[in-house]
Amino acid sequence: HGPRGLRVLVVAKKSLAEEQYQDFEARYVQAKLSVHDRSLKVATVIESLEMEMELLCLTGVEDQLQADVRPTLETLRNAGIKVWMLTGDKLETATCTAKNAHLVTRNQDIHVFRLVTNRGEAHLELNAFRRKHDCALVISGDSLEICLKYYEYEFMELACQCPAVVCCRCAPTQKAQIVRLLQERTGKLTCAVGDGGNDVSMIQESDCGVGVEGKEGKQASLAADFSITQFKHLGRLLMVHGRNSYKRSAALSQFVIHRSLCISTMQAVFSSVFYFASVPLYQGFLIIGYSTIYTMFPVFSLVLDKDVKSEVAMLYPELYKDLLKGRPLSYKTFLIWVLISIYQGSTIMYGALLLFESEFVHIVAISFTSLILTELLMVALTIQTWHWLMTVAELLSLACYIASLVFLHEFIDVYFIATLSFLWKVSVITLVSCLPLYILKYLRRRFSPPSYSKLTS
Repeated sequence: HGPRGLRVLVVAKKSLAEEQYQDFEARYVQAKLSVHDRSLKVATVIESLEMEMELLCLTGVEDQLQADVRPTLETLRNAGIKVWMLTGDKLETATCTAKNAHLVTRNQDIHVFRLVTNRGEAHLELNAFRRKHDCALVISGDSLEICLKYYEYEFMELACQCPAVVCCRCAPTQKAQIVRLLQERTGKLTCAVGDGGNDVSMIQESDCGVGVEGKEGKQASLAADFSITQFKHLGRLLMVHGRNSYKRSAALSQFVIHRSLCISTMQAVFSSVFYFASVPLYQGFLIIGYSTIYTMFPVFSLVLDKDVKSEVAMLYPELYKDLLKGRPLSYKTFLIWVLISIYQGSTIMYGALLLFESEFVHIVAISFTSLILTELLMVALTIQTWHWLMTVAELLSLACYIASLVFLHEFIDVYFIATLSFLWKVSVITLVSCLPLYILKYLRRRFSPPSYSKLTS
């Protein structure tokens, strides 16, 4: 094993006499037919042949890294992601590969965990490892098994503090077991990346599996949630697509809550004003239209929103680190949206009641139009980067509403809508419900801008 971490293959031969071979074959067949420990017995029989052989040659196979593995690992590290390397290779090969890929940086110490076979040895080794600070850990599968058996909690605590961990001589099931332990012990999300058939169990065990289509076939990428052709694409998958996906899901789910809460608040205010009469504010089609045709497209167009360009997200992996705090979707943001919904629902309803004309139909017309305009304006307020489809969605929804007024004459007085008094009342109510939020957003951007805005300005 050279310093370059080659995989070494030894080629040797042995000549057998006839009776030697007959004897071997008889035992081999016997071993293959046994019911218990078949593979072990077969291996023992084969090993009995592999002695006193004549050495022919040695070959070194170079296992080259794919392009851009180093920068990708660097990006992941800067994004606050801990990288563990689980491999079936020998200790030396694994250590070389880890150094090669800069998983372990040049100036970092490497602590090679000695082979332990019982509790006492494991205890001593763990103590020796505890004294070292900020050094990478290299441990073999067998030693790991013993440590987890007796000192699972202590070992995981120490290992999780390491900048990098390399587990070598790992069986496929052991890879999966390590992933499961990490999930249970740290409560963090895990992402497993692998390219071979022996990574399948690990990929399926993790929260998010990424398969690399490599020379070892497509087994891993078929079992995974995401399939990439090269390891370097992992950076973009997480920094750009992963980050956007998280932010968009957060915005979308909170918006859907806001949309329903607004109309519920209005119904509550309306009922309380009319002595809790059980009269629905919006009948039949209006309520269906509100939750589908009139507001659906803009709310779903939030899926196209992104706060920074993908180049910027790739250049500053620290932006991804911000997600670890879970700010886009927390109790705080949820409560803010609930308060916004209650404020807007009440404003629209009280506004419509204050500017009330002689008929009930007018309240419905004023409040419903204001509600839809408010919803469309709120989507516009939330969007950070406009996309042409978003503009289309906003205008299309408005157009749908105006066009459908012709059919809604049983709910809404069409002649009243054409009057000036209707227009000014709707405008005033919509302004009161949305303007304060626009002002708050402006002040917030001004005095406590989010981290990404500093990069885009």
